[in-house]
Amino acid sequence: MIGGGIVGLATSLKLGRRIPGCEVIILEKEPGVGRHQSTNNSGVLHAGLYYKPGSIKARLAVNGIREMVEFCQENKIAHEICGKLVVAVDASELDRLEKLYDRGQKNGLKNLRKLNRAQMLEIEPHVAGLAAVHVPQEGIVDYAQVCRVMAQKIEAQGGRVVTRAKVIGAHPEPRGWTVETEAGDWRADYIVNCAGLYCDRIAALAGEKRDVRIVPFRGEYYKIRPERQSLVRNLIYPVPDPQFPFLGVHFTRLIEGGIEAGPNAVLAGAREGYRKTDFNPVDLFDALSFRGLWAFLKKHPQMSWAEIERSFSKRLFCAALQRLVPEIQMGDLAPGGAGVRAQAMTPDGELVQDFCLTQRPRALHVLNAPSPAATASLAIGDEIAAVVAANFNN
Repeated sequence: MIGGGIVGLATSLKLGRRIPGCEVIILEKEPGVGRHQSTNNSGVLHAGLYYKPGSIKARLAVNGIREMVEFCQENKIAHEICGKLVVAVDASELDRLEKLYDRGQKNGLKNLRKLNRAQMLEIEPHVAGLAAVHVPQEGIVDYAQVCRVMAQKIEAQGGRVVTRAKVIGAHPEPRGWTVETEAGDWRADYIVNCAGLYCDRIAALAGEKRDVRIVPFRGEYYKIRPERQSLVRNLIYPVPDPQFPFLGVHFTRLIEGGIEAGPNAVLAGAREGYRKTDFNPVDLFDALSFRGLWAFLKKHPQMSWAEIERSFSKRLFCAALQRLVPEIQMGDLAPGGAGVRAQAMTPDGELVQDFCLTQRPRALHVLNAPSPAATASLAIGDEIAAVVAANFNN
C-alpha cells in the first residue's frame, strides 16, 4: 500500500480481513498517518446528496457514511449526526434545490425534507434564504482519530505501517514489484497506489502515462470568533452552482468545538501548499505546464478570478458568507486553517468528478478520490479490496 491517508488505511484494513495471511505493508512518506487531505478538511460526514445517481461516488458515499458511523460507534471515536441545511438564497436557486432533493432521493438518502423559510429558521435561526433541503444523516467527526484507530487495527491484524518511507521508484518483476523508498526497498506481490496528492506521480513511477493529472487546489477557512458562534448551530451549505466545479463557501461546526467558514478554491503553489506563501517550483511547473489547467481557466475565467480575489480579500470572503448568514461581519472572522484538494483534471480542462480506480496487472491506482473520500473510505476500501482479492494470484 502506497499512502497512509484515510483511503489507504481503510483499504489496508479491508485487505487484511479479505485475504487471510496477506501481509499488508503501508508505505507513508510522513512521520505519521493521515497528515494531508485526511485531516486537513472540515470533518464532515457526507451522506451522498450531490453526486450523480449511479456513479461510484454516489454509491460509495451512501454506503460509506453508514459504515463510518458504525466504525466510530464501535471504537468510541468522536462524532455527531447533527444534520445539514442546503439553502436556496434566492428564486434563481429554487429549481436547482428541487433537483438536488430529487438526486438525494435517487441516491437513497433517508428522511430528506424540503423546508420553507419558517421551517429553516427553526433549525438555523440566523440563516438567509427562501427554502432549504434538510439532510438529517450528515454529521461531523474526528478524522484524525479515525486514522489512528485504523492504523492500530491494521497492526493488530499483522500489517505494518512504515513511516518516513517516501516512494522514489517502482519496478515490475515477473511475479510482483520492487518498490524503492527512502526507508529502503520493499518486495510486493501487488501494489495499491493511494498516494492522494501524489497519486499521478506514483502511477508514473509504475509505468502509467499521466494523461490525467492532479492539480492542487487550496481551500482556505476562517473561524467564527467564540462570542459569535451562536449564529450557526450545525452545517449550512449553499445550493451548488452547476457552472462552478466546487461546492462554494459554507459553515461547519467542528467536532472539537467552534465554527469554521469556507473554503474557497485557489490553485496552490505546491501540492502541500497550505499557506499562500508555500511554493514548490516542481509542483508549480507541473501544474502550469499542463494544458488541462489552461483549458480549465479558459472555461471558468470569472470564477477563477473571483476565487483569487476572495483569497486576498477578507471583505469579499465575508460577503460570500453573508449570502447564507447575513449577520456575519468581518470582525467575526478569525484566521483559520487550510486544506489542499487533490483534484484530477483531464487535458481538456474538465475536473474528474467520480472516484477513479485504474487496474493493472498486480497493481491498482486510485487516481481521483476527492470529497467525500474520507466519509466513504471504508466503502472505497471494500471496493478496492474486492478487486485486489479477485486478481491477487493472477
